[in-house]
Amino acid sequence: MAEVRDAPRPNALRRLYAWTLELSAGPHAWTALAAVSFAEASFFPIPPDIMLLPMMLADRKRAFWIAGWCTLWSVVGGLLGYAIGALLYGTLGHWLISVYGLSGDMNQFRALYREYGALIILIKGATPIPFKLVTIASGFAGYNLAAFIGLAAITRGVRFGMIAVLLYIFGPQVRVFVEKYLEWVMIGIAVVIVLGFVAIRYL
Repeated sequence: MAEVRDAPRPNALRRLYAWTLELSAGPHAWTALAAVSFAEASFFPIPPDIMLLPMMLADRKRAFWIAGWCTLWSVVGGLLGYAIGALLYGTLGHWLISVYGLSGDMNQFRALYREYGALIILIKGATPIPFKLVTIASGFAGYNLAAFIGLAAITRGVRFGMIAVLLYIFGPQVRVFVEKYLEWVMIGIAVVIVLGFVAIRYL
């Protein structure tokens, strides 16, 4: 009689991926995405992509709604970051900025931000550079609040909207690719996040 062998168990990373997909299709997915998007824009180091991508893969037809929801809460969280920069920079804001190695001549930075603030928000808000640095710096520099909200909505909407477009068009192929090369995909995401933190010293 042929020996029956148990199917190999997936490794921890693949179990985590399967759990995230299950969570992303569950009743609390939208709440979790809102929480991560809000926190990342003000103090949390992990980007909302950890929830955004699995949610879009789990429900490709709602990709643009998911991107809009992520954008909304990223902007709302950005208001907290703005408040930290405007009201609490001497304590919490300075500490958060120092964590990312940007505690330099902030008076000179404030002058530059007032002149080029729109470009800084639009460009850096759409890159892997931590968005919380943009929100805190905007508050510290006294950048116009209404303009900040509008620019934040544009740049985050573009960032998350581009992901939605790609996953809406290539969703099935993307999911097959991710599941086949999951380990390499996760390494790539980690590298992008690290590069974002490194780039803030030079951009």
